[in-house]
Amino acid sequence: MTQANTWTKVDAYITERLIPHDPVLEEVLSANRRAELPEIDVTPAQGKLLHIWARMQGAKRILEIGTLGGYSTIWMARALPADGRLVTLELSPHHAQVARSNIAYAGLETKVEIRVGDALQQLAALKEEGAEAFDLIFIDADKPNNPAYLKWALQFSHPGTVIVGDNVIREGEIINEQTLDPRVAGVRQFYDLLAEEPNITATAIQTVGSKGYDGFVIGIVNG
Repeated sequence: MTQANTWTKVDAYITERLIPHDPVLEEVLSANRRAELPEIDVTPAQGKLLHIWARMQGAKRILEIGTLGGYSTIWMARALPADGRLVTLELSPHHAQVARSNIAYAGLETKVEIRVGDALQQLAALKEEGAEAFDLIFIDADKPNNPAYLKWALQFSHPGTVIVGDNVIREGEIINEQTLDPRVAGVRQFYDLLAEEPNITATAIQTVGSKGYDGFVIGIVNG
């Protein structure tokens, strides 16, 4: 059995044992496939990890940069209290339309606001609107802009805000100093900023599974 097959089988085992059958989330993934969205959603185990992090944080306000079809959005929004709010940013109108339908199907449309357009422009607009700080921020969009997203995330944080970045190992390519891949370069710059920024304490963890070899960064904003 190859490593990739083992990782996939272990993911299936974890899902079977620890993640109860959820027809809503399964339909969300089916709707994404029917709409021909790229199959780059977090796995069920990773979605539940985001949910647990949100609950551990006691998050009432969540910011997500990169919506896709709303699968991770739903996992996190389900962790919110009755008066909680999640703002999610999506570049593609088509993706946003699918996500809006999925979020409504999950019964979460009153808790989730989807903002459509360039994320950096949307973040600037949120700042102009005087948006309150967020308790949890999930960065999972175009990787070349990760450094800029981190700078914005810090502006929308308070002491104790948790910032999570996805896809930060890139099959190990992050150690390639000579990379010509702008996604890898963006992630490396993301690490550089985290290393230099005194207002956040961060680490990264490598992951393997049905989506291959990758990982998360998780940091907490200092007081």
